[in-house]
Amino acid sequence: QVQLVESGGGWVQPGGSLRLSCVASGFTFDSYVMRWYRQAPGKEREPVAGIGISGDGIIYADSVKGRFTISRERGQNTVYLQMNSLKPEDTGVYYCNAQNIRRPAEDHWGQGTQVTVAS
Repeated sequence: QVQLVESGGGWVQPGGSLRLSCVASGFTFDSYVMRWYRQAPGKEREPVAGIGISGDGIIYADSVKGRFTISRERGQNTVYLQMNSLKPEDTGVYYCNAQNIRRPAEDHWGQGTQVTVAS
C-alpha cells in the first residue's frame, strides 16, 4: 500500500523556522521524483520545491528561493523541507508528492500538514 505521511507542521511566528518530513512506503522511493506543494486558504495548490531521484535537479518556487531547502534521505525513504524566515504568506497546507520517473502519470499524494505563520 502506497503511503506518504507528512509531519512537522504547526504554528510559528514570522521569521521562524519549521522542518517538514514526508515518509514514503509501499513503493520504490529511489524511482520517484519528490515534490512539496502547498495550498493556502481560497487558493489553488501550488508547487513549492522538487528534487530528483538522486538528490539533483532541485527547483524552488520563486517565492521560497533562499529560504526553503528540500532534501531527501534514501535510507529513510524520507523527503524534507526546511523552511526558514517564514512569512505569513507561507501559511497553508503542505503536501508531499511522489511521481514515478518512468511512468509520470503515476503519482501519489500525502494527506498534508498545516503550517500557520502568524504573530
